[in-house]
Amino acid sequence: MKTRLVPFVLLAALCLVTAARAAPPKGGPRFLGPKPPEKVKRVVTLAPSFTETVMALGAGSTLVGVSRFDEAKEVAGLPRVGGFIDPSIEAVVALEPDLVLVQPGPGNQRSVEKLAELGIPVLLLPLHTVADTLAALRAVGKALGKETEAAALVQRIESTRVRIREASRKLESPRVLFVYGFTPLVVAGPGSFADELLRDAGARNVAADASGAYPVYPVERAVGVSPDVVVDASDVDVGKDTLRALLSESRWVEVPSMALLQPGPSLGRGLEELFQLLHPTVKPDAGIAR
Repeated sequence: MKTRLVPFVLLAALCLVTAARAAPPKGGPRFLGPKPPEKVKRVVTLAPSFTETVMALGAGSTLVGVSRFDEAKEVAGLPRVGGFIDPSIEAVVALEPDLVLVQPGPGNQRSVEKLAELGIPVLLLPLHTVADTLAALRAVGKALGKETEAAALVQRIESTRVRIREASRKLESPRVLFVYGFTPLVVAGPGSFADELLRDAGARNVAADASGAYPVYPVERAVGVSPDVVVDASDVDVGKDTLRALLSESRWVEVPSMALLQPGPSLGRGLEELFQLLHPTVKPDAGIAR
């Protein structure tokens, strides 16, 4: 986990924090600029979760450029066009895409507006909640002519949520602090998809009363709520030892993969991983299909 690049969701979180208001912007998928052609042939993605979505839909051959955070071997040879909050307009334009997939945020608003002004179709896809993620899967599927494949992906995720909820009803509810970063302490708050997945997995989010989806959480408050479990989803260790010493009575676990950090097709797998982290004594066959 600690060798990976900063996950997309943390960048999104810090972007919102930097904007001084953690509440995510409203609205579902929408186009900016011209509509894409009926047959999309050249796609640029500005986040790994979108790259994963395009590949999961069986449209990986349309990818012509990805973000610098993409690590999938399938796109290792593709041009990089910058990151979530700092896409290179010149790099995107040079690839002549007929569709760019973007998570809208305060940090990239001007850049994506400029792409649209230059005549490049942009599909804005918020990814703050599970519902956002499922809507994004459907929207990308529709844009790429892969509606059936997208519906199947959504159905698998929804089925996993139903199974995990059913298994969780029989278990005790641990009190959990889900941490994206230690300096400052950024956690999953209400309105984040991690908050929803914690509830699916039978946990209580101790930051559920925080100010927004990705709040900077006071360390004193974290100590005061004394969580049963701390889920470490941070990509860096700076500040971790300090908090760990203060929360030495809590059980600390690390997310085992990027599935919990990249809202997309792997969200169901991420939920299963979270369930196992929170309920380690429950055997995999105790109500959870694999």
